Amino acid sequence: MLLFKKLQKKLSYLNRKQISQVYKAYLIAYQAHAGQKRDSGEPFILHPLAVADILADMHMDSESIIAALLHDVIEDTSVSKETVSREFKKPVAELVDGVTKLSQIQFSTAAEAQAENFRKMILAMSRDIRVILVKLADRLHNMRTINSLPDYKRRRIAKETIDIYAPIAHRLGIHDLFVELESLSFAALYPRRHRILSEAVKKARGNRKEIMHVIEKEIKKRFARSRLPKVEISGREKYIYSIYKKMQSKHLSLSEIMDVYAFRIIVDSVDSCYRALGIIHGLYKPIPGKFKDYISIPKINGYQSLHTTLFGPHGVPIEIQIRTEEMDRTASKGIAAHWLYKTTEKLDEAHIRAQQWINSLLEMQQKTGSSLEFIENVRIDLFPEQIYVFTPKGKIIELPRGSNGIDFAYAIHTDVGNSCVSAKIDHKFAPLFTELVSGQAVEIITALGTRPNPLWLNYVKTGKARSGIRSFLKNQQRSESIALGKELLDKALVSLSLSLKKISHRTMSIILRDAKLENLDALYEDIGLGNRVAIFVAHQLASASKRKYKIIEQKEKPLYIKGSEGMAVSFASCCSPIPGDSIAGCFSAGHGLVIHADNCKNITRLRQQPEKCVLVRWADNVKGEFQVLINVEITSKRGSFAALTKAISDAEASIEDIAINKRTGEYYLVTLKLFVRNRDHLNHVLRNIEDLNIVTRAFRI
Repeated sequence: MLLFKKLQKKLSYLNRKQISQVYKAYLIAYQAHAGQKRDSGEPFILHPLAVADILADMHMDSESIIAALLHDVIEDTSVSKETVSREFKKPVAELVDGVTKLSQIQFSTAAEAQAENFRKMILAMSRDIRVILVKLADRLHNMRTINSLPDYKRRRIAKETIDIYAPIAHRLGIHDLFVELESLSFAALYPRRHRILSEAVKKARGNRKEIMHVIEKEIKKRFARSRLPKVEISGREKYIYSIYKKMQSKHLSLSEIMDVYAFRIIVDSVDSCYRALGIIHGLYKPIPGKFKDYISIPKINGYQSLHTTLFGPHGVPIEIQIRTEEMDRTASKGIAAHWLYKTTEKLDEAHIRAQQWINSLLEMQQKTGSSLEFIENVRIDLFPEQIYVFTPKGKIIELPRGSNGIDFAYAIHTDVGNSCVSAKIDHKFAPLFTELVSGQAVEIITALGTRPNPLWLNYVKTGKARSGIRSFLKNQQRSESIALGKELLDKALVSLSLSLKKISHRTMSIILRDAKLENLDALYEDIGLGNRVAIFVAHQLASASKRKYKIIEQKEKPLYIKGSEGMAVSFASCCSPIPGDSIAGCFSAGHGLVIHADNCKNITRLRQQPEKCVLVRWADNVKGEFQVLINVEITSKRGSFAALTKAISDAEASIEDIAINKRTGEYYLVTLKLFVRNRDHLNHVLRNIEDLNIVTRAFRI
């Protein structure tokens, strides 16, 4: 009973009958886990109690608390699902069973197994969204106690948490859980980086106190004069992993990040939010282009707030968030806020959006062939930078940044995407490939008999569009695929001043042999299904037609890009792509097929000529070494460069070039040109470098 008392105090929001049921679940769990120990040596019952405690802090319903207490009994004890159903009714048993099945899922390093397990997780979430909330609480307590595990197990669980569970918490808007999961994972994966950065941030925060106090005092003074009711003003501190991510992604120093001062203003109503914005803009000058209104257009996870950045005293930048108390709860608790302050059965916006997201994942799953393809599409949706555009009727459609008219069409409905031919953007006709920006009104023009073009896969951004196009292409009859592939190849050849009639049987035989295809129909079918790109094959045929081939067995050359047999392939020096990177190809006179990183600025420009760009993929089991540039910030101590080169050598990478730039009396910024096998190898090299005491940070350029 003593163990239960702490939890009982937090359950005051439940009625007596509900608390009695929770206590009953506790007794069953206590008896079932009697004698069991955790890896730390503690009694096992402390774990389900801690999970229930986390959910009680979120004010989850009694069924969720019961599921938390019983989530390990079906798997680890003699208690069955039928017993739970008999004691607590079927919905509780289904919830416990759902959490149990999630607990059996392990995201191993094998990509296919990981992807298949992710599919199972989405299915469990769709049946009862509380399943994932209980699982997130379970994972949070496991992360809080992770130090008792051996190193290899600690790293695996932390990697799984930061890659899968933290993004899901973020997508569901549960900011508190998301932040703690990321922070604990970062500390477990990179303990040295976490320690060094924590110490540096603590020191920097101490130096900021005075100016933070001055700014906060000025803001409070101005609001006191405004007579705006119920205003709460507080300073905001960025958490360690958020700072680390910003340093890595934007190549900023710690001082550059810490030089921004952040505050949050909580008011009583939406009207007061906009009045508060006017007051703060009257106090400090706003920085142009730095205002975002997430109240009128909420983020995809339900988050609402006004964001503005200002020129503060002495020119220091100040970030301000303005929101109501309800918005603040949603920002912190996300979908869990539905249970936290539930007064009716009506679902709130965050809950509705979360359910819509899960439903869209289910639809995507049904249309996706392989688990790997599915998880690739989901990852696009888990890590988006959003834009907000409007239908002709004023409905808001959320899309990842860089989306175009085709992505918009599939967001409306798969049938609209499959039959779209053009778009109207702000009442003006525009190509489907036109990149959309927030605030535009978009109308899709459709036509009967049209179908998705395999080339669309080069340009779409959303997982839904990608899976919709591939699903349509795969479901075509073979004869249709062959006819379509032949038509696409002939059109591609025409753009090179050739045609199928002009390609000799000898040339075609060589191309089929290199592609390991039995006949011409197999080639056409591959093109029609989107497995090969017509312009890609056309360039191969054009190149082969200009040379005299001898039909002899050729030595197999290393194949870097899938389907590039017999082609000249080079890698762009502007972005230096390596296996593991998302890539795009572009044909260049005299250079053949040039491979760029998918996010390269040059490929964005080159895509304005669609006939020259193709969707490409790395070949399976790529072998060889690839050039990459990295920057390393090191202290200017004797022996630093020797230690740096040794760390790179120990990681089995070779140094092609090195450039040293003096920055300050303490640090050097070193630029190195390395040769590595792939992205995993590069990450291993960077970890080796960052383990050195002389290194403050290392990152790819």
